Amino acid sequence: MAKYSTGGAGGNAGGSCELCGAEDEDLRTANVAGAQLEVCADCAQHGDDTSESSDDGSRSDSDRKRRAAQNAARMDDARKGDPTHWEEEGTDYEDDQLPYLVTDYGKRLTAARQDAGLQLEELADEVGIDQADLLAVEQGRATQAGVGGSVISKLEDRLDVELAES
Repeated sequence: MAKYSTGGAGGNAGGSCELCGAEDEDLRTANVAGAQLEVCADCAQHGDDTSESSDDGSRSDSDRKRRAAQNAARMDDARKGDPTHWEEEGTDYEDDQLPYLVTDYGKRLTAARQDAGLQLEELADEVGIDQADLLAVEQGRATQAGVGGSVISKLEDRLDVELAES
């Protein structure tokens, strides 16, 4: 069982990893969930800082900014997904307006899909919608993703769940 510590009294004279407890003579300092721990090589990969640190364990400001920019770019790419379906099919919001949705529509949809024993991809294929649109609805961001009312109707019909206000 892991022992979580902040390296307090007694130091780490026993040579055991403060994360997993494994005996190891080659321990290194890692920042894990905000705590500086002496960890083995296996647990070092779980550290918040996988880049080289200075002697005091802190990262330089430029390293932090660079990693923050990389993380933001990755999140932005993941959020955008594959835009080709908009380019090829387009959308006409006048003909496919999104209805007013109930407050917890994303949670309701997720629960209904899981109760039906379906994965995201399976449900998307079954009702003939883009998986990114389904994910957007489950995450409660149907409006931001430009999901049309027809998607909501298909999901309500297939899973017998109420997502739109009457």
